[in-house]
Order: sequence, then C-alpha cells, then structure tokens
Amino acid sequence: MTRILREKSQRLLLLLPPLVVFSVLLILPLGNVVDQSFRVFEGGSIGAAADAHLTLLNYSELIRPTYLFYFIQTFRIGFVGSVLAVTLAFPIAYLIARMRSQFWRGIASGALIALISVSTLVRVYALLLAFGPVGYGNQLSAILGLGQNSAAYTEMVVLAGLVYFHTPISALVLIGTIQGLNSELIEAAQSLGASRWKSHLSITIPLCLPGISAAFLISFTVCVSAFVIPLILGKGKVLFVSNLIYNRFSEVANYPSGSAISVVLLSITLFFVVIVPWLFTRLTAASSG
Repeated sequence: MTRILREKSQRLLLLLPPLVVFSVLLILPLGNVVDQSFRVFEGGSIGAAADAHLTLLNYSELIRPTYLFYFIQTFRIGFVGSVLAVTLAFPIAYLIARMRSQFWRGIASGALIALISVSTLVRVYALLLAFGPVGYGNQLSAILGLGQNSAAYTEMVVLAGLVYFHTPISALVLIGTIQGLNSELIEAAQSLGASRWKSHLSITIPLCLPGISAAFLISFTVCVSAFVIPLILGKGKVLFVSNLIYNRFSEVANYPSGSAISVVLLSITLFFVVIVPWLFTRLTAASSG
C-alpha cells in the first residue's frame, strides 16, 4: 500500500509543473476574460474596473445581425476550408504512407514540415501577390468572371489561403493513421473481386475515420481562429471573429465586448470539438456494423 501511494505521489509531482504552467498561462487568463465579459464598459476607459457592475449586455449585443454575420462567415469559410484541406491531404498522406522506401518517405514528410515552417507572413504575402494584379489575378478573375475587388473574389482568396496553410498539417496527421492500416484487408477485398476504388471507399476510408476526424478538428479549430490570413488576404472585405476581437481590444479598448466575443467563439469551437468526434465514432460504428 505504501508503495502504491509513493508511486501516485511521484506521478503527481511530475504533473505539478505542467499543471502550474497550464493554470497560470491558460486557466487564470481565461477566467479573467470571462469576468470581463460580464462587466459594464464605460467609454473613455480601458477595459472595465474590477468593481464595475455585472451585466449580460455584452452577450445580448451578439445577437445583432452584424455580429451574427461575422460568426456565420467565419464558421462557413472555416468549415469549407477544413473540408477541402482534409480532402486534398488524404491522397497526399496515402501516397507518402505507402512509399516503400523509408528514405523517400522521410523526404516527403520533411517537405510537408518545411512548408509549415516557412514564416506565416511570407506565405500570406506571397499568396496576396500571386492572386493580385502582379500575379495571375487578372487571368483568374477573368476566368471566374469576378472583379479582383469584389467580395466573392476576396473570399475565394481567403479560402485558398486557409486550404494552403492547413493541407500539409492535415496530411501529417493522416500519415500515421494510414500507416497503421493493415494493407492485407484491402488486398483481400480486391482478391474477392472488389475494384481498387471500391476497396478503398469501403475499407480504407472507414478505417481512417478517426484520423480524418482528428485532421478535420485541428484544421477547423485553427481556421475559425485564423487572424493573419483574413486580415491580409481579406483586405477589409472578409473579416473573421478573431479580427473583430482584435479591434475590440486594441482599437476601441472595449475589453468587456471583446471578452464576450472571445467566450462565445471558444464555446462554439469547444462544442464542435466534442460533437465532431462523436459523429465520426457513430459513422465508424455504422460502417463496421
């Protein structure tokens, strides 16, 4: 019994430093944000005083059409961008995972990591130039029939930026999942007469649903919280909730309003983090059943 208690105490001691860091850098700041979200903001001041009155006004304002537009636009573009990123990442990950040479597999994985490692600002401004008049923006806008200054074209550029940034991340997540698959199952299905496409759709995809779920969640949570991409590529026409939060905190100094928006964004994102794995678990169970 003493030995078991000693082992438990040692584990707690090992967990103590990360728990302290986690509490100081995340829990306490989030608690302050939640507290500010219920405070009354007075014009001309920075934030709200600790003794300011409590109110729900900061949250009730978010049901206005202007705020709803920001939330709908953020989650709509973020969802489409995540789906496209995972869809494009899957064949890339499958090709890398099925490479026979470990050397070339490492080179391909390193190339994906190199794409992620390049400075975010460098990549965003590279996209801005590429989709602008100095790049192939004139030809692309002519093909699509959209003006380069139109909201639709700007939204497409922001969506392209999200897909470009998150496809390598999704591919790296999926590589491990695909490598863990038993290739003999696919070979057995093909030997029984199933075509290559049918065997992949009926065996590979269902078995990869946990990895697909993880890749989608990572991509989606980062997409909806994107700041630099909509700020630069959006050109003021396409703004995400994160840009709105920044404006509230930095330009208006309305900390209560920015805190309320932050809490709502975090709550919606956490809801998706919970519900998406549940849906993929049900899909996995249904496909295996």
